[in-house]
Amino acid sequence: MRSFFSVIADLVINRPKNILQIFVVLILASLFGMTMISMVTGNDTYLDPASARGIQINHYTDTFQQNTLVLLVECNNPKSPEVLAYLDSIREPIENLQHVSSMTSVADVMKDANGGTLPTSAGEVIAATDKISPSVLKRYVPSNLLTMSMIVLNPGLSMEKKESVMANIISFIDSTTVPPGVSVKLTGEAAFSSEMGKEMGQSMSTLIIAALVLMVIVMGILFSYVSNRFLPVLMVVVGLLITFGIMGLAKIQVSMAVIAAFPVMIGLGIDYAIQFQARLEEEARISSLNDAIRTTITKTGPAVLFAMLATVMGFIAMFISPVPMIRSFGLVSIIGVISCYMTTLIGLPLVAILINYKSKPAGQSKQAEAVDAALSKIAVSISKKPVPVLLVVILVAFIGIQIDPQIPIDTNEKAFVPADMPAKLTLDKVSRTVGSTDPVPILVYGSNVLALDTVKWMKEFTERELETRNKLTNAVSIADYVVTYNDGKMPEIQSELDAAIERIPPGTRHQFINGNTEAVIQLYTVKLETEAKNNLKHLIYGDIAINPPPPGVQTSITGSFELFTSLIHDLIESKEAMTYLGFLLVALFLGMVYRNIHALTPIVPIIAIVGWNAVAMYVLGIDYNPMTACLGSMTIGIACQYTILVMERYIEEREKTPDVTEAIKNSVRKIGSAIMVSGFATFFGFSALILSNFPIISTFGLTTIIAVLFSLIGAIAVMPAVLSLLDQIIHKVEEVEEEVLHIHPHQK
Repeated sequence: MRSFFSVIADLVINRPKNILQIFVVLILASLFGMTMISMVTGNDTYLDPASARGIQINHYTDTFQQNTLVLLVECNNPKSPEVLAYLDSIREPIENLQHVSSMTSVADVMKDANGGTLPTSAGEVIAATDKISPSVLKRYVPSNLLTMSMIVLNPGLSMEKKESVMANIISFIDSTTVPPGVSVKLTGEAAFSSEMGKEMGQSMSTLIIAALVLMVIVMGILFSYVSNRFLPVLMVVVGLLITFGIMGLAKIQVSMAVIAAFPVMIGLGIDYAIQFQARLEEEARISSLNDAIRTTITKTGPAVLFAMLATVMGFIAMFISPVPMIRSFGLVSIIGVISCYMTTLIGLPLVAILINYKSKPAGQSKQAEAVDAALSKIAVSISKKPVPVLLVVILVAFIGIQIDPQIPIDTNEKAFVPADMPAKLTLDKVSRTVGSTDPVPILVYGSNVLALDTVKWMKEFTERELETRNKLTNAVSIADYVVTYNDGKMPEIQSELDAAIERIPPGTRHQFINGNTEAVIQLYTVKLETEAKNNLKHLIYGDIAINPPPPGVQTSITGSFELFTSLIHDLIESKEAMTYLGFLLVALFLGMVYRNIHALTPIVPIIAIVGWNAVAMYVLGIDYNPMTACLGSMTIGIACQYTILVMERYIEEREKTPDVTEAIKNSVRKIGSAIMVSGFATFFGFSALILSNFPIISTFGLTTIIAVLFSLIGAIAVMPAVLSLLDQIIHKVEEVEEEVLHIHPHQK
């Protein structure tokens, strides 16, 4: 290990121009890679698309849902002849737009029920309404204040093409003459996902800039005792740039979780750079620049590497999560911290040579000396009374571990996005009027789902569900359209059913059947919380078991409804598993690297910090979500940074003095201010997440800065107590062994 860092030091000192050229090439390649970065939203961020559930849900959304836009028309009388005429007039032009398959509206069913012509009077509207299945009518006209038209796009469209289609539809609507008192808006899942992607891009830029600005402010105030105090910010920027390049070249897409990873890696990256520059400043005061660089690389390099790799262990634990966005967060964080570490290890000494770095004279920073003295005094006081301190620490942690399962888990995607996002505001308006905009889709599949007995079962099942489940507001299937296009009654023979299905417009038909092997039942609900949705899902499965479909036909609840209700179970199981695996990986790593009893000392404050996090979340009323579910394993990674650095310096000082209190005092005094500066820089870097207009990210930011604050407390207050108590235990064991050997000298 030392020889590796010696080689790095020799290369930086002897070949600075060659190293600089390599950096320039890396930066240029990264700039190219950045152009290949793309955004990802939707189900694939929550569920592995290659899993059985993922395949089924994506098949459903591709076939029945994702390519459907909703034209929301608000007015006082959505069934008036004027509104019907307007909807009929825009259908053909919209269907003629590129990538549009069909458009269906209440005008279509009204026209069919009125003998093929649009109703032109209130009386004709009433007469036509009586012939339409109530479920079908409610699907298009859910209230007396709005009507919804379905625009089906061609399958397999990229997000760019969907955005182009939406822009063309909006442009066309703007060019039409809308009846007085009528408002027309475009909404639906595709519109929601498109706008969410744009918001994510803006949020990412805002967060990165905010994090860097906060870093500069903190460095300017707290890191003034070194020369060129903003060098760490430069290192982080280059490390971040290389991370972007790797992501683009590796085709790693940006999701909400990945956006949150950037301030995290900025915070950790600034910590590495501060530790390196603090050591360089210290060494440059007592030796030549080349010697200072060599000492910094060979001494600080391994210590920070071990801390970085321990952090990576916490992120690796995220790979067992079934949620892709958590795995993406872990992967991007690992790439980011390694990039920032390598950039700092080589780049900071390189810049020091290029600018002929000169340290500030010793004793100029009263601020750093005061911080070091205060922290070392606190550490010494704690080390003299370790047992009471640790009892309080462990008690609070134990309480946190006990209440952690009581903290709710929120998996409502609509609650994760900006509250003022226009697409969300439109969906909220609809949900206030008609209930949930996320129906319960039941996929019906078999060799022939259009057999008469199966279609009759769909009609009977939906009617029974509406009668027995008060959370349901409507239920629609192909059976309702069969009744509508068969003069208001269910066919009695198969040929009559086939004829009715042929009369249903293709655009409508394709929303409910896929050939004759698949059909979908849409159950609409009042607005429900995730737990209530989960309960309803189990009730519906029970109803299907009591009233099953005909032989050879199977059913399955699918779509985003099934995804987000199952996500709670996935998060609960993986949350604890990630935390336990993180502890195990860190413990194994530290044991393998240090091979002594001190290797396990960082585990105590880390366990405490994880428990404290739960207490803080419970007190502040913060729920878990797909992002904060990885808080345990991420906290392990962050806390390792500071606790390992304290342990490293303690081991170094312990070799110089047999007095454990003196060793603790000296170790904290020498790195206390550097840890505080890096800790506060990390704290403010992470705090940029709170500025995000995505609630899921801002909540994650709040929990993260709490974890950073607890990590600092763990390093400065808990580690001295653990080290002191461990020394006392070792001392007692040695005394007992000496007594035993004295009584039984033959055992020697």
